[in-house]
Amino acid sequence: MTNKEVLMNSKRYPEEFKIEAVKQVTEKGHSVADVANRLGTTTHSLYAWIKRYGPDSSQYQAQSDESAEIRRLKKELQRVTEERDILKKAAVYFASQSD
Repeated sequence: MTNKEVLMNSKRYPEEFKIEAVKQVTEKGHSVADVANRLGTTTHSLYAWIKRYGPDSSQYQAQSDESAEIRRLKKELQRVTEERDILKKAAVYFASQSD
């Protein structure tokens, strides 16, 4: 192992950094060697990150499930907000009719 590899192995990267590095390989099609070189990490580390955060990992699946749930909840919130606004308008209309 070279001195550069020893120094690179001692670095700690944030989880978001690792996930974005994995996306460059899995989603954008860049080679592991190219991404590792550009980001200043080892190919060994990047392969480990792919195993942990890649499309086949349970963590990736959990993140995808959470994203789907967030999209579903946003749609539901929009629908409920629209219903509330319609009911507010109806209440104003009927209140003005009773005068």
